Amino acid sequence: MKFWKSWVIANKDFKIFRKKKRIIYSLIIIPLFISIGLPLVISTDKTMSTGDIMVFLNAFSFFYIILAYILPNTLSSYSIIGEKIEHSLEPLLATPLTDGELLFGKTIASFLPCVLMIYLGSVIFMFLTDLITYNNVGQIFLPNWNMAFILLCAVPLSSLLSIELNIIISSKVNDIRTANQLGIILFIPFIAMYMLLVSNIVSLNILNLFVISLALLILDIFFFFLSKTIFHRDKILTKWK
Repeated sequence: MKFWKSWVIANKDFKIFRKKKRIIYSLIIIPLFISIGLPLVISTDKTMSTGDIMVFLNAFSFFYIILAYILPNTLSSYSIIGEKIEHSLEPLLATPLTDGELLFGKTIASFLPCVLMIYLGSVIFMFLTDLITYNNVGQIFLPNWNMAFILLCAVPLSSLLSIELNIIISSKVNDIRTANQLGIILFIPFIAMYMLLVSNIVSLNILNLFVISLALLILDIFFFFLSKTIFHRDKILTKWK
């Protein structure tokens, strides 16, 4: 596989994404809303103890894993189905691209913008959180090892999971909205874990983060091979109506 060919595909998708206001708005507004909104939850209660703040911060930090799954949903769905709808997939068949090079290019196009925006949002989140907690309890909590593990390991793995799942779904449906809705299938376990963290039933420590990341890695590997098996651009092109 020649990676420069995949980068050409990714660069092509970048240009398309920049023209789509819905995609641009989702990339900017959602991370900013989360990154500004979550610290405000802490600021509303000035009587929180250090323990209470840590419970909320653990849950809020985990939210970035959820965000990494949600954010690529639209991009990865549009990257495949949008090509078919706008009849821009056909020219790719005339190029000597392998399915692997095409898929890798599509993955890059969805992965990089989402992860970069999540990292930017996390910086805002940590700055605002530390500002609020320092004024309330005189302590700075972030960044910590949990947040570092989440951003450097769990977030990329969660993002890849979303992209691979959407590639598989997009290979079987021809409507972007349907693909987005089906892509939320694995969203339920994320929310369940978040509720356990908010309720302080489960603690977000390095061990638990390692288990979560390992589970994401296993799913990534599984869906990677599944997507390579299912995705055939020529068959998709001829069978989609």
